[in-house]
Amino acid sequence: MGKLNVAVLFGGKSGEHEISIMSAMSVIKNLSKEKYNIIPLGIDKDGQWYLYKGDTENIRPGEWVKYAEKAFIPPDPSVKGIMVIKDDSHVTLSIDVVFPVLHGPNGEDGTVQGLLELAGLPYVGSGVVGSACAMDKAVANSLFLQAGLPHADFISLRSSEAEKAVDDIEKRFGYPCFIKPANMGSSVGITKAHNREELVFGLKEAGKYDKKIIVEEFINAREMECAVLGDDELIVSYPGEIIPSKEFYDYEAKYLDGDNSRLLIPAELSDRKVAEIRELAARAFRAVNAEGMARVDFLVDRETLEVYVNEVNTIPGFTRISMYPKLMDYSGIPYSQLLDKLIELAIKRRETDR
Repeated sequence: MGKLNVAVLFGGKSGEHEISIMSAMSVIKNLSKEKYNIIPLGIDKDGQWYLYKGDTENIRPGEWVKYAEKAFIPPDPSVKGIMVIKDDSHVTLSIDVVFPVLHGPNGEDGTVQGLLELAGLPYVGSGVVGSACAMDKAVANSLFLQAGLPHADFISLRSSEAEKAVDDIEKRFGYPCFIKPANMGSSVGITKAHNREELVFGLKEAGKYDKKIIVEEFINAREMECAVLGDDELIVSYPGEIIPSKEFYDYEAKYLDGDNSRLLIPAELSDRKVAEIRELAARAFRAVNAEGMARVDFLVDRETLEVYVNEVNTIPGFTRISMYPKLMDYSGIPYSQLLDKLIELAIKRRETDR
């Protein structure tokens, strides 16, 4: 067999555009050049699609569009490729599989997955339903509870209703409590409120990113993560623990102050607790109908050691400091081999669905 043409899709319109670029650079560097023809396909912050032709390192500054040509994936199964726009004509590049490295809305939420379904292209990761369900925290939380999975108490409300809900939130949760946009990742827009002033600020901040807001009770917890790989048969990693540089693992602690936040792999837990978390990770993966890969996040109460499912990320970070590839590496699947397995799963799933 010849090399597979792999389109690495990165960027996007979400607030996680820069994180996507960091992840894509890492994926491109670690994909085998002997097995794959790597085709970087970027989406700028305005939603314009481009075929990137520069060096991998030039993606980092955010000026990658200077080294790119207008291109897009048409929702036409007869094309099965990228249409590159050249003046008044176009050239088609064949694609065997797409590797979406898009975080957040318009990439991780089922929208791009729907396009790739229409295009008839195999792609890495969850399908439309799994992506959409995991992305919307209100939907995911409801599915966790329906599946009998432990989760922190929460409410969801529209951002337009948030100001009127302050009294009810205080009565239900007290302080501190967490405020989150329902459809964002990488801890973008998440705040921890210790008083009414911070609660009002947090509701407004979350409302900048989504029309729907989640408010959750505070649990004095350790933050754990598990990596899941597979479709019919699942490989679940050992849990890792996040020791954030700040009060909680927010965007700054994850990506801007990452060298001061610590990742403990494996987490210091009893064998019994490890087994419990791994089982819950697999159940949470199934509950949202995830496929291919996901990182499942947990809260472990510091006093009672009770475990709570926090969320499922269907396109986890793939940067040098990201937990998903690190957890899989500890579990015996190094980065390049992990990418191979994800591509194999994507192609197999497309063949099975036909």
